[in-house]
Amino acid sequence: MIKKEEGIIIFSKKIKDNDLFIRVLSSDDKIISGIVYGGNSSKKKLIYQIGYFIEYSVLQKNINIPPTFTANLSKPFIGPIIYDKFKSYALLCIISIVNLSIFEGQKIYGLYKSINRIVEIIALKKNWISFFCEWLFQLLQMIGYQIDYQNNSNCEYFNLSSQKFENIYTKNSINFPHKVLKHTSKMTFEEIKAVFIIFESIYTKNHLEDMNYKMPINFINFKISVLNQLKKPNNV
Repeated sequence: MIKKEEGIIIFSKKIKDNDLFIRVLSSDDKIISGIVYGGNSSKKKLIYQIGYFIEYSVLQKNINIPPTFTANLSKPFIGPIIYDKFKSYALLCIISIVNLSIFEGQKIYGLYKSINRIVEIIALKKNWISFFCEWLFQLLQMIGYQIDYQNNSNCEYFNLSSQKFENIYTKNSINFPHKVLKHTSKMTFEEIKAVFIIFESIYTKNHLEDMNYKMPINFINFKISVLNQLKKPNNV
């Protein structure tokens, strides 16, 4: 009997005819890569989409050829996200950051569970942006760049240069958006802008600079979309 696993598709590319090469983040936080024969056919392409959760089995007949996937859709089903332009941008943003954060052979404990939770929140909640912001800081913690905002709730500022909390404003400081991460009040443009600035500063300086990478375009596009939305009256 072939063992079935759960995971989320984080990369998909057509390689020839209707075949796909995909990368899956498994429920035990491993990256599994392989081929889906006929994965881009009209019958199968609705399963093998980036951001879809699947129940899959992997078969490798020969060590000299890539493994092959067979899968079906599984929970959480992301229909409410796919049919909402704003939410679909958020999902693409999440996947693009995950792809930069984990590599083949690496294991980041709790990553799959965190993605599963935030995707469910985005799909089911109307006011989900603050939870997305919280997920960004959770991701930093999982990849080793924790900022302990919970134990620094009395500190008003965050220094982007030293990446430490402060009680006194300096030229490198920014107001830390504590209220956003408590999910208790309406969010402002400046608070969400601060979330993105702080996340980008830490992620770029600690994670991307050594690899000579930049923030993914899906992240940039979603950030712009969120901030433009917040500029409108009576939103978020």
